[in-house]
Amino acid sequence: MTELAKTFDPAAIEARWYAHWEGEGRFRPERPDAEPYTIVMPPPNVTGSLHIGHALDNSLQDILIRHARLQGKDALWVAGTDHAGIATQMVVERQMNARGEKRTDYSREDFVAKVWEWKAESGGQITRQLRRLGASCDWANERFTMDEGFSRAVIKVFVDLYNQGLLYRDKRLVNWDPGLKTAISDLEVETREVSGRFWHFAYPLEDGSGTITVATTRPETMLADMAVAVNPEDERYIALIGKNVRLPITGRLIPIVADAHADPELGSGAVKITPGHDFNDFEVGKRAGFRPADMLNMLDADAKVVQTADGLIPDEFLGLDRFDARKLVIERLKQDGVLIPHVDKDGNAHDGEPRTIQTPYGDRSGVVIEPWLTDQWYVDAETLAKPAIAAVRDGDIRVVPETWKKTWFNWLENIQPWCVSRQLWWGHQIPAWYDEDGQVYVAEDEAAAQALAGNKAITRDSDVLDTWFSSALWPFGTLGWPEDTAKLAKHYPNDVLISGFDILFFWDARMAMQGLHFMKEVPWKTLYLHGLVRDAQGQKMSKSKGNTVDPLGLIDKYGADALRFTLAAMESQGRDIKLDEKRVEGYRNFATKLWNAARFCQSNGIGASATLEPPAADLAVNRWIIAETVKTVQALDIALADLRFDESANSIYQFVWATFCDWYLELIKPLFAEEGAGAAETRTVAGWVLDQILVMLHPFMPFITEELWHALGERPYDLILAKWPMADARALDPAAQKEIDWLIRLVSEVRAARSELNVPPGARTELLVLTHATTDAGHLHSGVPSLDLRDKVSRNRQALYRLARIDTVTFFNSGTRFDLQTGASRDRTSDDTAATSPGLQLVVDQVTYMLPLEGVIDLAAEKARLAKAIAAAEKERDSLTKRLESPGFAEKAKPEAVAKARTDHAERSAEVERLGAALKRLG
Repeated sequence: MTELAKTFDPAAIEARWYAHWEGEGRFRPERPDAEPYTIVMPPPNVTGSLHIGHALDNSLQDILIRHARLQGKDALWVAGTDHAGIATQMVVERQMNARGEKRTDYSREDFVAKVWEWKAESGGQITRQLRRLGASCDWANERFTMDEGFSRAVIKVFVDLYNQGLLYRDKRLVNWDPGLKTAISDLEVETREVSGRFWHFAYPLEDGSGTITVATTRPETMLADMAVAVNPEDERYIALIGKNVRLPITGRLIPIVADAHADPELGSGAVKITPGHDFNDFEVGKRAGFRPADMLNMLDADAKVVQTADGLIPDEFLGLDRFDARKLVIERLKQDGVLIPHVDKDGNAHDGEPRTIQTPYGDRSGVVIEPWLTDQWYVDAETLAKPAIAAVRDGDIRVVPETWKKTWFNWLENIQPWCVSRQLWWGHQIPAWYDEDGQVYVAEDEAAAQALAGNKAITRDSDVLDTWFSSALWPFGTLGWPEDTAKLAKHYPNDVLISGFDILFFWDARMAMQGLHFMKEVPWKTLYLHGLVRDAQGQKMSKSKGNTVDPLGLIDKYGADALRFTLAAMESQGRDIKLDEKRVEGYRNFATKLWNAARFCQSNGIGASATLEPPAADLAVNRWIIAETVKTVQALDIALADLRFDESANSIYQFVWATFCDWYLELIKPLFAEEGAGAAETRTVAGWVLDQILVMLHPFMPFITEELWHALGERPYDLILAKWPMADARALDPAAQKEIDWLIRLVSEVRAARSELNVPPGARTELLVLTHATTDAGHLHSGVPSLDLRDKVSRNRQALYRLARIDTVTFFNSGTRFDLQTGASRDRTSDDTAATSPGLQLVVDQVTYMLPLEGVIDLAAEKARLAKAIAAAEKERDSLTKRLESPGFAEKAKPEAVAKARTDHAERSAEVERLGAALKRLG
């Protein structure tokens, strides 16, 4: 047994134990014949650093994997990082720019080599930070989305999908980032509110009979307009459908088409259609009969104006940046009398109506995203989605919480083709080659492509694959696929995926699609979607608001165990977490309480248990704590099986703090003070219970539990490899539980009453048992207390003496008097009137007890104090009631103000009730 330090210092133990676990291979013990349990870590970007969302996600995964390991399963937590195409290329390019270099100064091969150099030097930051959190991954087999084996899987999937007709090249609109010069996914688009304008144009009809008014927030795109759409039910325009308008500036004739996209209630009801530069317009254009190949494109990769296929854009616009072109378009339309001025409320005319516009920006480049018509590679997501829809509907994939199933169905049932190509150098280069005629040859390598092309010269596609394409293979690609490995056979499908709901579409659904297609099985049996971690006020965290939380800072201050436990305790299914640093501090205090409890045990000869089974016990307090331990194991097993992280954390917290520390250790202290007959038994039981606590708490707080495990005695194995407790119902003891529950409630009632009435802490009192309810033909009446109650008082006299500050217990009706300090009992010598003197009354299990208080406190003054406090609390309560019942308050006040008022009202109401009960006790 190693003597514990007086003060719990998490920093002193965390690095030491993590290095030990990893160095000794504790995260992946050899268990070839054990039941498998598998989790794959959502691969963080290789450029990333640990944020609070990572901390939540990985804490939950680590709880499950440590729990499975303790259950004896072949627990595998696959770790790895994503190559993060755009982010990584940007990092390396910034470093080059700082040296006065740029990417194009190098060949593609040389640039990619530099990225690999950067990864080797700087790409492991987030995995080092995950170690600080305590993540017990299989680091010895860490994967990377561009390692050799995984890259082979990515290329095979691309080729197979192409050969199956599920992957193709097409001309469609994409989110184009002019800063990065690549297509990006919706996830990488950040919508911001921007002050802009709404311009109205009067397009002239071809026959000169009038005009039709359209409106837009992007007037420069009119240079590539191909139609004007009106609603087919809009009577104003029915006669115009099929006619042409002459587009100003270019002179192009464009048709007026009927389409439900045009809303008669919005603006003029007529909409300009630019299918090459707007996602909605693209769909309208297709419905109007325009082939994507014929749609006009007026911008290049830098978002500068280029000539359209018909050559009608005037030269003065060519080469202009899109926003400079906007100014010139407005100027020319104004000169031509086409621009309809906006007249404000004061009668002043302006070129456009002021509007707040939802504008897409690239989350990394910070530039406005442009819908751009370009040739890209697409996956037939609609076909691949069907099995993923069925898997959730049929229950093959369990979604927790179930409310997300509706979102899953809505998105997958309306899924669009998935653009998987990116215009980058860093990433999986697309395995497609072209001959001089543009014929494409898709193969796993150049030799195979050349064989397909015959003697023709071929050139490889310069694009790379979207990182979501490769990470969609993570559940099986990390296990060795396409090779038929033993690990793949045993650990696919995975057991559970822990994921933020924000990547449900971009990653989770695509893993389901690819897993079902290539493995013919779901990638995981359960999909758990957690919410966002918000600040203490419930606001979304952002750097601009200055309310982000650094998990490493919290670990430095409070320890990894405290942060992990906080996130688990606050993770309630379907809800976001409002993270308050005070909660982390509170769970650091919880760790300290456990530490001090272990020190108390050490000082009283309590050490490591020699048995996994509950030890034999005669004393009620020991039989009770064994039963309470088993009940906690049962509660934990149920909560973890249901992925109720908050319930599981709360179960072990309440057991450790209240049941074990506050009650059990206090109840057994007298046994050690007197070295009574039950001391040896109690040491054995207490040691066993403390061991069970350390095992149950280990998944949540791995560092402190491992430290205490070894400090309490010599162990044949580390705690991380211990055995999870069995919830053996045979250890439940109703009689012991009933007795100790009675004792705890009696002590608690006495303590609460003394506190409410300001009884001095050092004052000792007598406890009178006034009445005892017995049954007679179903009726209750007062009578002589049973021998059972007198025996309970006798057996628990030391606890009542120490914890309730009671000297004697007198059974008033029977005349029996117990001296709790000495244990002596005798009959009362006189028929005193203590039962009718002023005192404090309380009822436990239908027995009325009384604490005589005459001479202990000033009863009259105490009654007056309570009455005054009740009146003040009632006044505040009633004032809050009026405020909350006022419609104006609920409608106009801020939500946080309304919530605070409700909380305050509940507190004042409870205070009135509590103080009233205290006054009533005084008679």
